[in-house]
Amino acid sequence: MQIRTRFNRWLAAIAGSVLLSASLGLPVAQAGMIGTHVVVEQELLQQQRDTLKQFMAREEIREQLIAWGVAPEAAQARVDSLSPAEVAQMSARMQELPAGGDVVGAVVFVFLVLLVTDILGFTDLFPFVRSIHDNE
Repeated sequence: MQIRTRFNRWLAAIAGSVLLSASLGLPVAQAGMIGTHVVVEQELLQQQRDTLKQFMAREEIREQLIAWGVAPEAAQARVDSLSPAEVAQMSARMQELPAGGDVVGAVVFVFLVLLVTDILGFTDLFPFVRSIHDNE
């Protein structure tokens, strides 16, 4: 009987150690309320990003990007990586353009945004652009 009691204590100590060590590595979950304005901002950002993607998917835009030596897939990837402020700026600029009118102006605007991001070293789309980080 004494052997069984010692075995049970020993087994309980091992089981307790295993449970304690397993619980120390678990992350603590925290819940909080998400404000309506956060959800609305995220939805608006996604809508603006989708609008830019649809614009970039237009045939005349794709042809112009190819003429400039930019792969349309690379431009689409750049739209995905734009910050919320850049997406809002490009979306606002596109809203100012007349519907179906100034396609060239919109293409030039997109080109300039991509050119600036190339110069700043965020992307490497244009082979003829040297980044400011190339001189370091």
